[in-house]
Amino acid sequence: MRDAIKAARRDTPAVALVTTKFSPQGDFVSRSAGMPDIPRVILPHPVTGTGDKAMKMVADDIADEVLQALGATG
Repeated sequence: MRDAIKAARRDTPAVALVTTKFSPQGDFVSRSAGMPDIPRVILPHPVTGTGDKAMKMVADDIADEVLQALGATG
C-alpha cells in the first residue's frame, strides 16, 4: 500500500495489491495517508510461498482488474 501511495504522489499510475488478510490495514494506511481512494486489487491470502503455479493463477486472475485499476483500456 505504501509503495502505491508513494508512486501515486509522484503522478505515476499505481495500484496496490493487498491480500484479504491485510485489506483492513490497507484501508487504514490509505486513509491515514490522505489517499483513501487509491486503486487497489484484493488478492487471496496467502500468495507468497504458494508456488509458481499458484502465483501464476493469481496473476492471471487479477491481470484485467489491475489494468482496469490503472486506467488501461482495451
